[in-house]
Amino acid sequence: MELSVNDLKFGYTKKTLVVKGISFSAQPGQLISLIGPNGSGKTTIVKCLNKILTPTSGNIALDGKDVKKMTAREMARRIAYVPQFTNSYLSGSVMDVVMMGRRPYIKWRVSDADVEIVLAVLKDLELEELAHEQFQELSGGQKQKILIARALVQKPDLYLFDEPISFLDIKNQIDIMELARNMVDKENKAVIMVVHDLNMAMRYSDQVILLKSGAVEAAGLPKSVLNQKHIKEVYGVDTRIIEGQFITPTYGREVSA
Repeated sequence: MELSVNDLKFGYTKKTLVVKGISFSAQPGQLISLIGPNGSGKTTIVKCLNKILTPTSGNIALDGKDVKKMTAREMARRIAYVPQFTNSYLSGSVMDVVMMGRRPYIKWRVSDADVEIVLAVLKDLELEELAHEQFQELSGGQKQKILIARALVQKPDLYLFDEPISFLDIKNQIDIMELARNMVDKENKAVIMVVHDLNMAMRYSDQVILLKSGAVEAAGLPKSVLNQKHIKEVYGVDTRIIEGQFITPTYGREVSA
């Protein structure tokens, strides 16, 4: 699987672009973090990748095939999307919510195989005891993990995470980042993630794309992108990177951008 994004542009009006000519690629075994201030285009890019938004211009391709030519079912089998956490739009049991991820494969009714896949993912995430609980009665961290479980049962090649650790305590943040990292390392999947926490981006990413006003300010290995100069240029704040505080990355491999 290769995702190729070439000169992606998006604007809500013809005169005002929110995303200004973004290009990058993603392959299996990579976790790419999109970082930048509010309004820099991170979420818009992810929504364009998943066809929630239609780009103004540019090209997005999976293995050379333009995603505009892919059906919704075909897209859902290749790409799983975990949106920003919300407390209102889903109801039903945990089993019901996670089973939504099997819809691209269900023809007439839920099969025994579908049930087995859902239960296996819940067990792997140590969430099986919640299977029959009501989704809306769970904690924020549990809900976020259930949304990730829903994505996992899709069995895609590429995962898109939009701020998966926002509003969570540090334990749940680390749990989710470790889960994403394991998907990359153990299952050879590709993950593109919108992240606000620079420490988390530094610690868990293979590549970081730093955005400012809809354009790429810097892209590459976390250690080369997340430095004092770039942070000052993008966020307008002076920083001092301290060993053990601004975490030195364990990961980080050269990838194309």
